[in-house]
Amino acid sequence: MRTSKRSSLIHLIYFSRAQLSAEPRERARQVNDIARHAQKKNEFSVITSILIVDQGYFIQILEGERMSVQETFQRIGGDIRHRDVHIVEWREIAKREFVTSFAYVLRTPANDALFQKANLAPMLQRGTPKASTIHALAQALQADTMAKQGIDHLFV
Repeated sequence: MRTSKRSSLIHLIYFSRAQLSAEPRERARQVNDIARHAQKKNEFSVITSILIVDQGYFIQILEGERMSVQETFQRIGGDIRHRDVHIVEWREIAKREFVTSFAYVLRTPANDALFQKANLAPMLQRGTPKASTIHALAQALQADTMAKQGIDHLFV
């Protein structure tokens, strides 16, 4: 049986330059505002995602039905908090890999080793991040967050 292209499950990886305040408290407020609005919209659209905020960049993986992800990405592209939005990967997937409608991770001293291992900064600056590198970092960050919450196995 063939599935319709309109209803296939996909994931989209993109990155953009973050247009956020340089002041840490205001930047945290802005990211929390993004999270609050995105979580509601993603729940309504049945999208799972993880947003990584690192050194002036947004890096995000969106998962969901093709039309929902496309509509969400169009909203992101029109958001003034994003500049130079670039798609890294857009492909069909068999199942979701991320568990929440909207999770976000900021680079902190506690997770810095994961960011260092990924070494995304030079790739982002050149505009050439690899989907596999972003995906591996996102999975590692999700696993790290889950482990800190006492969850040792993920059933998706």
